[in-house]
Amino acid sequence: MSRKIGMDCICCRPTPRPAHVEYSMEYHAALIRKLAGTNGGIVARDAERRFYDAWDYDFLWGTHDGFVDWAQTGRCTDMGHAAYAADGGDQHRPLSSPFHEPEEVWAFDPVKEYGLTPFDELVSGYERDYQRRCATFPNQVCTGGYYKTAMSGAIQAFGWDMLLMAAADEAKFARVLERFGAYTLHHARAWAQTSIEAYIQHDDIMWTSGPFLRPDFYREAIFPIYRELWKPLKAAGKKVIFCSDGTLDMFMEDIAACGADGFIFEPSNDFEKIVRTLGGSHMLAGSKVDCRTMAFGAWEQVRAEIDATLALARGLPGFMFAVGNHIPANVSDEICLRYMDYLREHWAS
Repeated sequence: MSRKIGMDCICCRPTPRPAHVEYSMEYHAALIRKLAGTNGGIVARDAERRFYDAWDYDFLWGTHDGFVDWAQTGRCTDMGHAAYAADGGDQHRPLSSPFHEPEEVWAFDPVKEYGLTPFDELVSGYERDYQRRCATFPNQVCTGGYYKTAMSGAIQAFGWDMLLMAAADEAKFARVLERFGAYTLHHARAWAQTSIEAYIQHDDIMWTSGPFLRPDFYREAIFPIYRELWKPLKAAGKKVIFCSDGTLDMFMEDIAACGADGFIFEPSNDFEKIVRTLGGSHMLAGSKVDCRTMAFGAWEQVRAEIDATLALARGLPGFMFAVGNHIPANVSDEICLRYMDYLREHWAS
């Protein structure tokens, strides 16, 4: 593990091996305790730290949406959560949307609905959180970032059904997204005033099948929001990393033109195309390794996906190896261990 490797990767400088990160390994509590040499039923921060070091993490995914609880201050939607943890303890049923007509969505303003933390308080709160994470995980790059950006904020507020109904009127829906952009900009400006070096902008703008809105609507209404969000961060010298679920390779060059320095993406994207168009100039965190292969396929299939990834990206400045759609609890510990052992043996050869 090396924070230096992580930052060199983000800056597209040469590294002795690909940078590395995984997501959701925290659900593998027994494996973490085993590798960290700790006992007990709860995985504590010190065990996580030892595990991240043991597995050569150079970077930790992290965002922070501030100190306003939308559910306590205004209307928002809880779409529920499927069982993800091994014991199913994270499952809960969805709640109905408080929005019933598109007109309610078109009139919505998150600044008026939820309010904003005073700017100086937000900056100091973000800085304290960042310093705590850096102290807890000194060997990895810790990030700033914001999760509920324009589309993700709208999803959380309205739920999918009302969002899609409202999006039928593109002009009115674009104005709603602009308001979520204004809400997010308050947070981006605050993060720009902290000592972070890298910032994650998360926005789930795609489905696995690709765009769920007219493609040019993204270019006309959504991407200009990103350009404005990133101006204060870029002016402050921060690296901006864009993250979205789904298949967005058709838009990555557009988003890069808005100022993104890197991308965190899922294996549904065309990895070869991404390497060809953005490799060496942008940080690329992902791979061809799919968690579904790890969960339901044979080891030989997992190995083939590792090999295919390294054949395209080994030695590429800015490449960070990751299973791009998480390693959930239903991936066996045996496969996890074989995956990491094989990756470590081959990533620099």
